[in-house]
Amino acid sequence: MRTIFTFLTTLLFAVQLHAKPLKVFILAGQSNMQGHAKVSTFEHIGMDPATAPMLAEMLGADGKPKVCERVWISSIGCGKDEKEEQSGKLTAGFGASPEKIGPEFTFGLYMQKLTDAPILLIKTSWGGKSLNTDFRSPSAGPYVFNETQLANFQKQGKDVAAMTAEKAKATGVYYRLMIEHVKKVLADLKRVVPSYDPAQGYELAGFAWFQGWNDMVDGSTYPNRDKAGGYDAYSVAMAHLIRDVRKDLNSPKLPFAIGVMGVGGPTADYGPDEQRYKTTHQNFRDAMAAPAKLPEFQGNVAAVLAEKYWDRELRLARQKEAKLKDEAKKQAKDSKLKPAEEKAALDKLRATALTERERLVLEKGISNFEFHYLGSAKILGGVGKGLAEAMSDLMRTK
Repeated sequence: MRTIFTFLTTLLFAVQLHAKPLKVFILAGQSNMQGHAKVSTFEHIGMDPATAPMLAEMLGADGKPKVCERVWISSIGCGKDEKEEQSGKLTAGFGASPEKIGPEFTFGLYMQKLTDAPILLIKTSWGGKSLNTDFRSPSAGPYVFNETQLANFQKQGKDVAAMTAEKAKATGVYYRLMIEHVKKVLADLKRVVPSYDPAQGYELAGFAWFQGWNDMVDGSTYPNRDKAGGYDAYSVAMAHLIRDVRKDLNSPKLPFAIGVMGVGGPTADYGPDEQRYKTTHQNFRDAMAAPAKLPEFQGNVAAVLAEKYWDRELRLARQKEAKLKDEAKKQAKDSKLKPAEEKAALDKLRATALTERERLVLEKGISNFEFHYLGSAKILGGVGKGLAEAMSDLMRTK
């Protein structure tokens, strides 16, 4: 009797689940939406009591990355070809390469907890792309070179007409690829979600944006980055992106969560070596978050501060280790040490100057560069969770 009851309960749950419309979320951006956090950094999440519960959500009973039973994903941009699609039930491995994750993993895991409907994530992300050109949307109009750029072209003897034509050709390419892929998936949902029944229908439930590095460091497009309003053009382009995505996907109030760049953590916590970046970084973050304050976007656009999920312990340990590397190089130069001897000198410095905890977090917590959020699953996992929670709030007010 118990077995029959369990079977009927499971069957009833499946019927109820698939009676609900499929909730579709679009995740878009550049390399940090792709995700460069190796699965090997998962262990570090459990080393902090504050994030250990997140690790519990990410792992199954077997201790391996969880496979979601009602979250599917279709992703392009992470393969060898920019249009190559990866799809299936959500789990680890849908990051920039098969051993990595981006925000999609925890976004899906937590969205699964926040809604009882089946979920599909459509992820479109390509490394090294800008909003000012690559993702520039139709209503933003053609990219117009500023006076500083035109003056530099003239000094360099470049053909402005040819440069303008080249820019026009590059403009909006990845915006169009994003929209094309979303429409392709929506046109045949059963291809990606085998259990999908057209009778249940689907709902475009939200759009999460996580991008920014290429615009932030682009002193040509934004020549006044260190001044108030220096990144206003980014805010304008972001607002156009929101309007155009909604128009092109026929979803006038589609909830938008903007993942505001947070590399380095809160600028108020920047140390002496980081002060030269402080104003520029904060100006860019303010520009990213600005569209959420526009009257037309009240209650349907949210800014999620990725700086909240930065791991300062990792950053400080890395900075300390960098100074030790410099010291080892100096010793090698002064004493004309061979590479193996230099490595031995560094190992000795690490053993004596770093605490056991510092050595452990460096070993377990980092798998990539700082601009890729240190390749930390703890940081990118936090970002994905934050985007999901913000999206859930927006959905309630939709």
